[in-house]
Amino acid sequence: MAVTSLHPWQTNGDCLTWLQQPTQALRLQAAAEIADYAACHAAAIDCLGGFPAAEFERLADAGLLLAPLHSDLGGWGLGFQAEQTGPLLQILKQIGRGNLSLGRVYEGHVNALQLIQTFATPEQVQKFARDAHERRIFGVWNAEAEDGVKLWPLGGGSYRLEGCKTFCSGCGHVERPFVNGVLPDGGWQMCIVPMEQVSVAVDPDWWQPAGMKASASYKVDFSGVELSAADLIGQPGDYFRQPWLTAGVIRFAAVQLGGAAALFDATRTYLQEIGRTDHPYQQARLGQMAIALEQGNLWLQGGAAQIEHYGPVFGGLPGESQPETPRLTGYANMVRTAIEQICMDVIPLAERCVGTRGLLPPHPMERIIRDLTLYLRQPAFDSALANVGQYVLAQKVPGRQLWASAQPEP
Repeated sequence: MAVTSLHPWQTNGDCLTWLQQPTQALRLQAAAEIADYAACHAAAIDCLGGFPAAEFERLADAGLLLAPLHSDLGGWGLGFQAEQTGPLLQILKQIGRGNLSLGRVYEGHVNALQLIQTFATPEQVQKFARDAHERRIFGVWNAEAEDGVKLWPLGGGSYRLEGCKTFCSGCGHVERPFVNGVLPDGGWQMCIVPMEQVSVAVDPDWWQPAGMKASASYKVDFSGVELSAADLIGQPGDYFRQPWLTAGVIRFAAVQLGGAAALFDATRTYLQEIGRTDHPYQQARLGQMAIALEQGNLWLQGGAAQIEHYGPVFGGLPGESQPETPRLTGYANMVRTAIEQICMDVIPLAERCVGTRGLLPPHPMERIIRDLTLYLRQPAFDSALANVGQYVLAQKVPGRQLWASAQPEP
């Protein structure tokens, strides 16, 4: 399919600089090297107020901040062009292996650029693509409590924000966050706040977690911030449209699986260092962990295949009707649920392998377990599992055919 048929924002390449495209192998190698660096420095930033700033500089140097842009915009299409889903998930897994806080914020960056390319106007896409080329970090700050964000029209295409967002990961470093809010008529509107141009009240004391300390997931009060219509993305309700909302869960699942892989590596290294590799119980536990990780890898492959089968870009085009949406959302929820269970199975196996000594800081296992345990607590777990059951109960084909059309031919 020609590029110009994918999305109306396509240009002739005269607005942005094209980059020489690295091979998939080089991209994954770059992510692995950044992950190795992040793992070595994770303990130093594992504190309130810590953040993987140097790691993000390395992501930018490797082209990974602009990588989620379509190739016509100088990116690699990671997270947007459907055929790049598999490579994206492998990169996210590598980054999660290095530091889950880094992976959490980078996954939000990928999510934000996917939303922009899906729902924004051509002018907005060009504008924010330039920001990505300028190494700005994007994010999605959607969580809130009872004092959530409201969007008040002021007339003349201007709006004023009132209220707070919670779990604002990367606060102080993310420069282009989605800060979605409710309009007077109840519509949920996406908007992007240019953080360097506004004044907000940040509450870092709100963030007192056991894990993921370096994600800087603070509470932010946006009251008084004024935006223009150019800062509003899409139409009210677009954020909750399917399959985009649910299909994106495979991204954070990939980061989580990277955390489980880091735990496996740390456990094995520990046993090798103390000479316990010949103990049959330890061998059995490592065998169980290896099986679990490979199951996770297969789930990521299946999720990538489903997205690629669904359409040429992630989630398809907003204006097109797609009858396979329930299947894609059901499969994405299976990926999310299965990988959460895989991670939860790996944690106690690692703990039994190493005992108390391996769970004391500064051993990396102690931090990885804290970070992974917190990161696994994504919202609406029961709803995700029920969605899978709802889909399969509505089908009449044999179980072997529920997801078959997206799988490679034998």
